Amino acid sequence: MVSSWLLFLGSLLPFFTGSKAAVFTLQNRCKENIWPGTLSGAGHPLLINGGLQLKPNERTNVVAPTGWSGRFWARSGCSFDQSGKQGNCTTGDCGGLLQCGGIGGTPPASLAEFTLDSPEDFYDVSLVDGFNMPISVVPSGGSGNCSAVKCSSNLNLQCPEKLQVRVNDGGETVACKSACLAFDQPQFCCTGAYNNPQICKPSNYSEVFKKACPTAYSYPYDDGTSIFTCKGANYSIIFC
Repeated sequence: MVSSWLLFLGSLLPFFTGSKAAVFTLQNRCKENIWPGTLSGAGHPLLINGGLQLKPNERTNVVAPTGWSGRFWARSGCSFDQSGKQGNCTTGDCGGLLQCGGIGGTPPASLAEFTLDSPEDFYDVSLVDGFNMPISVVPSGGSGNCSAVKCSSNLNLQCPEKLQVRVNDGGETVACKSACLAFDQPQFCCTGAYNNPQICKPSNYSEVFKKACPTAYSYPYDDGTSIFTCKGANYSIIFC
């Protein structure tokens, strides 16, 4: 768990930068502990040193400066030593560290992505790298469209067999890969000759994701129904 003084220093960041901040409220509605992680875009400050633990029904506020961009995800099935520097997670692992410190989560992982003040806030839920747990983004106090983006279905229960990540052979499905991650082929990854929205189209696999979570990115060129805007909002990021 991140110490309270780090969260306090994070709350002072807007005063140091002289800019207005957005507040992200991370909420754990899962039945088990989770370990949210965050990764900032290039040139933007790392929040909460990259990660922390949340117990069931626990929440915490994370303050970001104006113009921040980055992503949040949650890790599951984690175990760390007392230093928080030696461990592992079943899904979303970031190098075995409690505080990811600038290391992204290993896919598949459900993502909440943000670019603030450009000049509006742009945000989305992305399953482009796959799915490990339900995730939702709910804006509050902003102006504009400001729609909630909810992926509340547990895709692990309906994941196609070839995309399943299991704890052991024949064990519980703990995550669902994207077709790109599973097969590494241009038609699924929208790369090479398929790097064009007119050519790279939804696949049978991405349609499974889209049916379960209609407002989430299901493949790289899923912009039309999956990117949302708001201005001057705070955001709840809800896991499960």
